[in-house]
Amino acid sequence: MPKKKTSWTEKLYDAKNLPVVKEIDDKMSKRWGYGTMVIPAPIEVDEIMRTVPEGKIITPEIIRSKLAAKHEATIACPLTTGIFTWIAAHAAEEAILESKTGITPYWRTLKAKGQLNEKYPGGIENHRALLESEGHRVVNKGKKYFVQDFEKVLVK
Repeated sequence: MPKKKTSWTEKLYDAKNLPVVKEIDDKMSKRWGYGTMVIPAPIEVDEIMRTVPEGKIITPEIIRSKLAAKHEATIACPLTTGIFTWIAAHAAEEAILESKTGITPYWRTLKAKGQLNEKYPGGIENHRALLESEGHRVVNKGKKYFVQDFEKVLVK
């Protein structure tokens, strides 16, 4: 019998013994400096994404800053934070398909420098449409898309 596929929502709530705060080792210190790094739980990333009101946006850097402060760490892990924003987005889309309310407004979480995330459900087209429906102006720069003047609408 084939193994049942894990839903995005199940992944979101599977903490895998996270969060964990650990010392930044010598290898990682070349890039991140010294101190401590928190590896957050997926739901912690989702909780921050949920707080972004309509008309505002957030970036992974801000999410990481909030996580580091919460756990009294020097930094939050960039890799897992990015993966968990992606999981939160797909779990939210599952909730939409199940006609649930109170979903995470994942489209308000952009990549660095205000860039849209092509890995979100529905790709760039869906991400763009959701942002534009909330009044943001999306501009094309080469092969990438960005929210124009995103700095003015960032959640701090």
